[in-house]
Amino acid sequence: MEQFFKDPSIYTLVRGPLVWLAFFVFFLGMFYRIWITLKLAKKERVIFPYLSLKYTLRSLIHWLTPYGSISMRKHPWFTLITFIFHVCVILTPIFISGHIELWYDSWKISWWSLPQDLADAMTLIVVFCLILLVIRRIVQADVRFLTEKGDYLAIALVAAPFITGFLAHYELLLDYKLMLTIHMITGEIMLISIPFTRLSHMFFFWLIRAHTGSEFGAVRHSKDY
Repeated sequence: MEQFFKDPSIYTLVRGPLVWLAFFVFFLGMFYRIWITLKLAKKERVIFPYLSLKYTLRSLIHWLTPYGSISMRKHPWFTLITFIFHVCVILTPIFISGHIELWYDSWKISWWSLPQDLADAMTLIVVFCLILLVIRRIVQADVRFLTEKGDYLAIALVAAPFITGFLAHYELLLDYKLMLTIHMITGEIMLISIPFTRLSHMFFFWLIRAHTGSEFGAVRHSKDY
């Protein structure tokens, strides 16, 4: 198995065609999921007529602001962990130097990168936050009751690329080329899985806030935060 992943043709496949396949499935899958959701929403005649830009923006601003909602203020430590986690999980892959170098090699496109020490810290923060989220799902009764296998799968899908990327960079555990190949495969699997797992909330969050914010503001004349 190790020799298989070290095969230059496998590395080329993973670094090239599989990357394009992953992005294709990601964008096509999310487009389809959003299209289906909007199509179903049209059948519910109480959704689109009540959508309000004013109340949508009001909802988004409060839910994107740390401690901007009552729920966040009731759970201060969880809110802190959640916001730090999302900042790191989004910014690290975009601004890490290794990823930028790949974009430059392929398309001659480059941008500012994070200092390596900061990128390492943000990677470890992501892993640490995921561990805390797992512990929370296990020990907190109300959260454990609502937790399904898909929640743990989503956590594993996010953790794998960060862990393997860190190990590859510092040539730990396995041969560098082998670990790098595994890192790219786990990243592609995560990207492909987003439209079909709990990770799709990265897109549906905006639609949910538009609907909920509009309903509470325009219909119930109350706050959703």
